[in-house]
Amino acid sequence: MAKITLSVIKADIGGYVGHSSSHPDILARAEENLKKAGFLLDFCVMRCGDDLELIMTHQQGEDNEKIHKLAWDTFIDCTNLAKKMRLYGAGQDILSDSFSGNVKGMGPGVAEIEFEQRKSDPVIIFMADKTSPGAWNFPLYKIFADPFNTAGLVIDPSIHDGFKFEVLDPYKEETIIFSAPEEIYDMLVFIGAREHYITRRIWRKSDNEIAAVSSTQKLALIAGKYVGKDDPVLIVRAQSGFPAVGEVLEGFAFPYLVAGWMRGSHNGPFMPTSFKEANPTRFDGPPRVIAAGFQIGDEGKLVGPRDMFDDPSFDRTRRMADEMADYMRRHGPFEPHRLPLADMEYTTLPDVRKKLEGRFKKEVKREV
Repeated sequence: MAKITLSVIKADIGGYVGHSSSHPDILARAEENLKKAGFLLDFCVMRCGDDLELIMTHQQGEDNEKIHKLAWDTFIDCTNLAKKMRLYGAGQDILSDSFSGNVKGMGPGVAEIEFEQRKSDPVIIFMADKTSPGAWNFPLYKIFADPFNTAGLVIDPSIHDGFKFEVLDPYKEETIIFSAPEEIYDMLVFIGAREHYITRRIWRKSDNEIAAVSSTQKLALIAGKYVGKDDPVLIVRAQSGFPAVGEVLEGFAFPYLVAGWMRGSHNGPFMPTSFKEANPTRFDGPPRVIAAGFQIGDEGKLVGPRDMFDDPSFDRTRRMADEMADYMRRHGPFEPHRLPLADMEYTTLPDVRKKLEGRFKKEVKREV
């Protein structure tokens, strides 16, 4: 069989209620649209918070116009329904009036991965709400470069050589590739700045086989202002030459801080939840992540989804996230709960600064 392409394309096209969740009618409408397409091998419609997630397998390759047009038309149709229902922020991620061949740069987030099927192909799709693409930097480092997280880096010959990381600077539209483990220290200089550098792709170093792909679209850079958080997606392949499923999930066992939360302007703990609990309501958060596990079956069939975070072993992580949320919320409008000024440039901050421009005076130095 030819190569399989797994495409995950998402958009926030209307919240129910506020920014907390997605209405069942929106999901049903999306399924109707994808069923009509005659060129998909399989599909699954999901949601994380108020984001609509289209998961599709096909043989059209990455960046294919037919696949992207199908996603775009689905988002437009669901947006029209959301407007009729007066859902909040209807069409929030639709930043263009017409399709131009590819949804990248038009608002929706995209992660696509093309590969030849193995004897068994476990894939985990992570979907986030109320955060930005840099949220994946920490777990991707843990999964593919940290032997304290991934035992296979030490004891599995198939991944012992390590992985290559492609890191994107979305502001300069530049990429750089780091080789782990030998360039870990250099790489951490950049990916530790999660709002400026984004881990986009990871390959197995021994044979350049693709291991993981994330969405890297930043809405504020596309729109020129804050219109909602990016709510990224991530595809990770597991087992048989890649980290085991348990090693992949272990990257999320600590609720590390991410940017986003209320109005996209706050740091908060990244909480791994089951599908049904991906409804961020406390201060529109804290930020959520769900993990949908699939086996890619014969002819690209999606065997799943399996709710990978629906496990009591993550209860302590969730409790810790709640405690961290309490701690961060007590800071109110002060940093480090509120994002640093450099990350607030696409919010209302520039308008406030402009309004007060004439009131800032040069300090007069006095001689003692």
